Amino acid sequence: MPAEIRRTILNIQTTHIEGGKGVPVPTKLIAAMVIIKNPWHGRGWVEDLSPEVRDLGPEIGKLLTGMILDVTGDRLEGYGKASVVGMGGEIEHAQALTHSLWFGNQFRDAVKAKTYLAFTNTRGAAGTSLMIPLMDKDDGGRRSHYQTIHLSVQDAPAEDEIIVALGASIGGHPLHRIGDRYQDLKEMGRDVDNPAGV
Repeated sequence: MPAEIRRTILNIQTTHIEGGKGVPVPTKLIAAMVIIKNPWHGRGWVEDLSPEVRDLGPEIGKLLTGMILDVTGDRLEGYGKASVVGMGGEIEHAQALTHSLWFGNQFRDAVKAKTYLAFTNTRGAAGTSLMIPLMDKDDGGRRSHYQTIHLSVQDAPAEDEIIVALGASIGGHPLHRIGDRYQDLKEMGRDVDNPAGV
């Protein structure tokens, strides 16, 4: 069963000035979104969501990954994912699509990532905020790449739709000055390789 796609959206943000100071190498945030019909809408309680996940996950994962890589090429550094399900659906419907390896591994494998995909999922009406958290694709402790893409789509999701999104960055957040997790661990006298002490 192919996805019933109403629209795709590509958003690119380039930052040249932050806090009144010029950014020596402008940074980019990229969001690729697809608005699809919720395959579980109107069916009542569906116990097993996996058939639709296996059908739709690879399709929309490849689509969104391609949209991102068309912009970033091999310069992608940060990545994440998010979804918003319309009010006629369940939050589990949004999570089912984004938390599946059938979906996420399309992106992760394409960029040879070592970290997990940071995520958000929510339910809301058209215009609900979509927030895509990002982290470094190879180093989860690299705070310079903790960023959030914050968007909304005026006419989506409709009651029977889901917005599924991938996000990416070229560069970290502009003029980052908060160090990294490893420096904090050293200063606190903790083992960088075993911060929980186990």
